[in-house]
Amino acid sequence: MDAGTGSQMKEHRYATHVRWTGNTGDGTSSYRSYSRDHVITVEGKPEIPGSSDPNFRGDPARYNPEDLLVASLSTCHMLWYLHLCAVNKIVVVNYEDHAEGMMNARSDGSGEFVRVVLKPRVTISSGDRERALELHHEAHKFCFIANSVKFPVEAEPEVLSIAD
Repeated sequence: MDAGTGSQMKEHRYATHVRWTGNTGDGTSSYRSYSRDHVITVEGKPEIPGSSDPNFRGDPARYNPEDLLVASLSTCHMLWYLHLCAVNKIVVVNYEDHAEGMMNARSDGSGEFVRVVLKPRVTISSGDRERALELHHEAHKFCFIANSVKFPVEAEPEVLSIAD
């Protein structure tokens, strides 16, 4: 039982495999001697090509951890939002989010995310538009990823009706 709510907690596990593919022949003999490229895999799913942010000698054509963190927050919010709309008889016909994360880097090379802003733009074909807007706040409360980070995750939603 969870002491805070009196409800039973169920554990879920997620396994990933990360393989560095950036050894150009000399390993990490110097800061510039290796590529930051890697491959992320989950059993039975397509590979994700990864690297570091281009500011840190990464390949701009590959996903970096910062991209994936912002995308995780955005997709978690979206999936909860769609669920809540379905059970509240609000029909969503389009959903797009232009999420943005802000990270501050320190002079020693460390850093941290300080904020992520989700900007979902939703189109509904039926249901209460005001309730559709409110459900973004509920989705935020349920999002596993947003509940796991120490920085603020804000939502600036827009809900349109097909009738608009």
